[in-house]
Parts: sequence; structure tokens; C-alpha cells
Amino acid sequence: MADKDKETKQAPVKKEPKTPKNKPSKEEELQKKVVELTDKLSAEHGDYLRLMAEFETFRRRSAEERLNMVSTASADTIKGLLPVLDDCERALQVLEKSSDSAAREGTALIYNKLMAYLKTRGLEVIEAKGKKFDIDFHEAVAQIPAPSEQEKGLVLDVVQTGYMLSGKILRYAKVVVGA
Repeated sequence: MADKDKETKQAPVKKEPKTPKNKPSKEEELQKKVVELTDKLSAEHGDYLRLMAEFETFRRRSAEERLNMVSTASADTIKGLLPVLDDCERALQVLEKSSDSAAREGTALIYNKLMAYLKTRGLEVIEAKGKKFDIDFHEAVAQIPAPSEQEKGLVLDVVQTGYMLSGKILRYAKVVVGA
């Protein structure tokens, strides 16, 4: 019977101490803390990403503003030199009729050097004479009867040369159009 008593008797089961229902266990506290810290970490990470995006936008915008400021400054400088180019063109036209070849060559040299330098900075002459009148590039200052039917709507004469700087109109060409 001793064997039967051993079989019926089982080893005592360890009972975990009961905790009051309103007090969470240590494991539950740790899980809450992990969730809380994870939420805080994800919020901080989101804030960091937003800050980095704002900084990248600021950096790009300030670089664009710097480039725009430099191009505006160069456009203003070149615009100030356009009357000098006009004077050189007028001087060359007058000197064409003159017998003074030294003055003609000197003026042509100055004009060519100035134009070559300005072309390296992006200045382009708007070709107008003989072209179809285009309001995007030309400003009509006069309209005269066209000598022939083919010349109607064409630029017959250029009063003032027009210029473009890096693809943008710096000054419209002032032209006479055939009607």
C-alpha cells in the first residue's frame, strides 16, 4: 500500500503569491515602460526627420537665393554697360564713313573685346533685321509701308539692338516693322 500512497500523493505545487488586482506585476510594469519608451523614441525620431527635412529645404532655398542674387547683380552690371555698347556701335557707324582708319580699328577693337567678354558672361544679341516681327523679342517703335508684299510683318530696321542674358530678355530690340 505504500506504493499506492506514493502514487496518489503528488508533489506539492508551488503557488505564486497572489497580488492585489489593482497593483500590476513587475512584468506588466516593464512592458508598459517599454511601450512608453518605444512611443517616445518614435516621436523623437519623427521630430528628427522633420527637422532634417526643414534644414534641407532651408539649405536648398538659401543656395537658390544666393545664385539668384549673383545673377541679378551681374544682370544689373551688364544692363549698365548696354549704353556703352550702343555708343560703340554708333561710333563704328560714323567711323565707317571716315578716312581715319586708326580710329575705326581702335573703336572696333574696344567694341569686340567688350562684346567677347560679355558673351562669356551669357550676353546674346537679339537678331532682328529681316526676321519676322515677334513680340517676345522685339518692340515696334514705328511701322512703315513695306516695299514689297514679302516684307510685310518683317523687321525692316533696328533702332536699338536688343540683348538676352542667359536666355532671359535683358532689353527688347526696338525695331521698325513693315506693314
